[in-house]
Amino acid sequence: MSARNILLLSSSRLHGYGYLEHARAQLEDLFKSKNVKTVLFVPYAGRNHDKYTETVRSALQPWGYAVEGLHNKVDKAQALRDAQAIFVGGGNTFVLLRTLYELNLVEPIRELVLERGLPYVGSSAGTNVATRSIHTTNDMPVAYPPSFEALALVPFNINPHYLETDANTNHKGETRDERIEEFVAYHKRPVLGLRESNFLRIQGDRATLLGTRAAKLFKADGAAEEYAPQADLSFLLQQ
Repeated sequence: MSARNILLLSSSRLHGYGYLEHARAQLEDLFKSKNVKTVLFVPYAGRNHDKYTETVRSALQPWGYAVEGLHNKVDKAQALRDAQAIFVGGGNTFVLLRTLYELNLVEPIRELVLERGLPYVGSSAGTNVATRSIHTTNDMPVAYPPSFEALALVPFNINPHYLETDANTNHKGETRDERIEEFVAYHKRPVLGLRESNFLRIQGDRATLLGTRAAKLFKADGAAEEYAPQADLSFLLQQ
């Protein structure tokens, strides 16, 4: 059985809420499972690492959690080994993954999360890199990582911020669905479209959809299906 203890957010911001506020219950549930008091933040998807870390600290500190920035650690691999939990924030997925490769952190994170049960929180870009690859990110490729293959904490892909096409739109360009369907056609791999307010909670070999909206699964055979909150998506871990 896998030691995974993961929370993947579509977004760290939701209309009507402060930063991470909509995910407070899910975050506290994850942290409580391992008696987490200090969170190691991975800010590499953003441009100003100090400012980004302070944003996360301002959100989590009032809830009783200290926040440290991985970018401030001299020995980053050791900092990960010493961490109680890690939070990989959103921003640009290509920059984030390139930096993880440059710092030789891909394998250490994978081992710590999959084999030792280090709690992992990902949001947006942090969710993208938790999957098999970053092919289904919405971000511009402003940087060139050595590979699109990511942490592979889960054996499928996710599209955070998933938004279906408005039936009344006059836009005639490619839709989000068409882009995801194109990926599926080439790679024969499922993609979970996480709408805003969605979370995916993974405990060992069990995956549960959380939040207030349905998520759309684009299946490897080209079909698609909607899943309501609280749906058991554990079958996705068997890819």
